[in-house]
Parts: sequence; C-alpha cells; structure tokens
Amino acid sequence: MNYLIPANTKRGKLIFGLFRTIDLIIFLCGLAVTFVLLAIFPMDNTTMAVLALAPALSCTLLVAPVPHYHNIMCLIADMYSFFSERRRFIWRGWCFVYESTKSKK
Repeated sequence: MNYLIPANTKRGKLIFGLFRTIDLIIFLCGLAVTFVLLAIFPMDNTTMAVLALAPALSCTLLVAPVPHYHNIMCLIADMYSFFSERRRFIWRGWCFVYESTKSKK
C-alpha cells in the first residue's frame, strides 16, 4: 500500500495557488495607500511619483514568491528568528565519553 501525495497539495490551500490571506491583505493595503498618495500629491516631478509608488512596490516585493520559501516576507521572518533567537545544540557525535556511557547500559 503505497500512497502518492501530489507535489502541489500546499498550493491548493492558497488563493490563486500563490497567496495566503495575509499576503493579499498586505498587497491590497499597499495598493490602496498608493492610490491615495497618487490622488493627493502632484505628479509634476519624479521624486513625488516615486514616493507615491513606494508603498505598492514595497508590498509587491514582500509578497513576491521565492524558491525554498513562500515569499520574501517569510524569508525575512525566518532570517530574523534565526539571528535573534537562542539556539541550543546538543552534542551527539562520536565522543569517547558518550560511547563509554552508552556501552555500560
């Protein structure tokens, strides 16, 4: 009895096969802020246009998919937890003391 699990089972839980609900919320909030800034600021120079488009660009980059991770936001969260949390490594290698206590039992 061998069971074959399709490779895309996780993608079936995602919206459009790519986005979680929080990803779409972040993306839509970035677009909404961009539209408000486009309506408020005069677009007569490049600096104002770049500032108005910055929320949409940054939110799009956060939800962009990358290999081996869901998206850039997940990659940043994993990098933050890796560098900020304390890691504890338990030695279970080839050690004389470990082998001698193991053989006595």
